[in-house]
Amino acid sequence: MSDSLIHPSAVIEPGARLGGGVRVGAFTYIGADVEIGDNTQIGPHCSVHGPTRIGRDNCIAGHAAIGGDPQDKKFRGERVELVIGDRNTIREFVTINRGTSGGGGATRIGNDNWLLAYTHVAHDCLVGDHCVFSNNATLAGHVEIGDHVILSGFAGIHQFCRIGAHAFIGMGAFVNGDVPPFVMVAQDGYGRPRGINSEGLKRRGFDAERIGAIKRAYRTLYVAGSSLDEARARLGEMAGSSADVRALLDFIDAGERPLLR
Repeated sequence: MSDSLIHPSAVIEPGARLGGGVRVGAFTYIGADVEIGDNTQIGPHCSVHGPTRIGRDNCIAGHAAIGGDPQDKKFRGERVELVIGDRNTIREFVTINRGTSGGGGATRIGNDNWLLAYTHVAHDCLVGDHCVFSNNATLAGHVEIGDHVILSGFAGIHQFCRIGAHAFIGMGAFVNGDVPPFVMVAQDGYGRPRGINSEGLKRRGFDAERIGAIKRAYRTLYVAGSSLDEARARLGEMAGSSADVRALLDFIDAGERPLLR
């Protein structure tokens, strides 16, 4: 903590551990049992409660509330934690809660994510890497988000839902079922699938052959009019020649909630 730059008005509780180059803004509170990695910046008027572990090179803007108690009536003060990786950008008024004992004991956020203003990540959520949550996007408890997922503004994800890698959730869409990898969801009352995120896949280096296989898988699952069991069987045949289709099928097979269809 000797190389850290702490504003005189900030409150750092005994037991907090701050790495080198950490900056803490005016009137920010850092609780006991908080660990903050090197070169992370925390703006003014923030609160970080423990047990929370934050990695290095994160940027947390003013008025963020990190590591608060889970908003769960079953919570009785047991030791649960929040774990945040490296190089995340967390903007103004973002709220991220710790986990619960019934949900694995931890909320986890990976690396290189952007959480824009007023987004909320509830207890026991698992967020991958390289995700973008636009303003006011909200995760209920126990949500799992894969890598490279984009949530548009005011999107809401129901508890226990899973969002597969490279999925795109449109503005204002409410999601109450699992969304397979690569799929786009648009607002229509509750969100409904509307094709694949082909533009996002192109930007991440997917070639035409890979995208074509994913499109065929999407049509099998959502357009052909087949039952889910029939679609699974057909996807199983297609998965032999496409690792992306295999990933999509594995996601479907691992689900406990209904698939968004």
